[in-house]
Amino acid sequence: MNAQHFLDLDDRYGAHNYHPLPVVVAEATGTRVTDVDGRTYLDFLAGYSALNFGHRHPDLLAAATEQLGRVTLTSRAFHHDQSGPFCRELAELTGTDRVLPMNSGAEAVESAIKVARLWAHRVKGVPADGAEIVVADANFHGRTTTIVSFATDPTARAAFGPFTPGFTVTRYGDADAVAAAITDRTAAVLVEPIQGEAGVRLPPPDYLPRLRGLCDEHGVLLIADEIQSGLARTGELLACEHDGVRADLYTLGKALGGGILPVSAVVGSDEVLGVLRPGEHGSTFGGNPLACAVGRAVVRLLRTGEFQQRSRELGARMHARLAELTGAAEVRGRGLWAGVDLAPSGPTGRQVCERLAERGVLCKETQQTTLRLAPPLVITEPELDAGLDAVAEVLG
Repeated sequence: MNAQHFLDLDDRYGAHNYHPLPVVVAEATGTRVTDVDGRTYLDFLAGYSALNFGHRHPDLLAAATEQLGRVTLTSRAFHHDQSGPFCRELAELTGTDRVLPMNSGAEAVESAIKVARLWAHRVKGVPADGAEIVVADANFHGRTTTIVSFATDPTARAAFGPFTPGFTVTRYGDADAVAAAITDRTAAVLVEPIQGEAGVRLPPPDYLPRLRGLCDEHGVLLIADEIQSGLARTGELLACEHDGVRADLYTLGKALGGGILPVSAVVGSDEVLGVLRPGEHGSTFGGNPLACAVGRAVVRLLRTGEFQQRSRELGARMHARLAELTGAAEVRGRGLWAGVDLAPSGPTGRQVCERLAERGVLCKETQQTTLRLAPPLVITEPELDAGLDAVAEVLG
């Protein structure tokens, strides 16, 4: 069956919540995917960082296969022999005390919001139902009803109300606005160290350090959403490290599942995550044996520092090449992650992605006018250069 058959099935029976490129992937290994018609492409999106280690990394497949032969799910009604080791190893890797395992990234953010509110009520003394959270505009933290309540993208937010109260939106990169928004009811400041969906946007160098100072001054939690930026994507384990900042809570996801299954987590201090009591939060699948086994294998890969180094070195090569493009209005990013703003007089983001697909390179636009590049961290120099050659052909 050719690609059109599968495209027609998706169109007829699938909800139209995405507008994917007309490529139907059938197989994938490492940095390459093959469609149902047998054509092979370089993957320059890596599942929005979910595939940091490429497709079907052998170490991750081995961990999953071994666990599939033992036990995959117990629910949290019982202990299992992968949970404690996973939590310990992830806490040690991130320099935190405790781990709250979940599934999707949005669940991790929802969990962090709940924990921050609970902490504010039990520790800070904010009156019941009064906790507030300061967020940034142009954010992307997921698509649940609560999260889109403080989104500023009309496509993500419009027509989904009524919205959850308790959030104050400030301009990303504006620490003065955050200072003005903090009150005695503020539980937390929630921010992406680098805004991925907004176009791989970095804040001013003093932004995160000033947020850390404001949170310390006012007794407020700093929550860093590292679901896309974390786990070696930017050249450090966590993107906050570039600014010398430690958050009170981190949300992790995407790459934590190794491209095999959804795995996410909130990691943080005893003082904050320790406020949870049995029955107050949970998930049937969160922290299941299969997820923990894969997550442990991901932690083992990250412990070596190899992928952080690859992101730094290959990222420098990628950004040097992108800086030469004549069809780009601006290039931003860090490590093997870049947002390329397209020239207003040139092709649209969708058109660029379609032309790249014709040349055997897969990526996806964001905000219609920005090309987002995030190759798997296992990519080789020749593969990286081949993909960037295609970008140069399209953009000049």
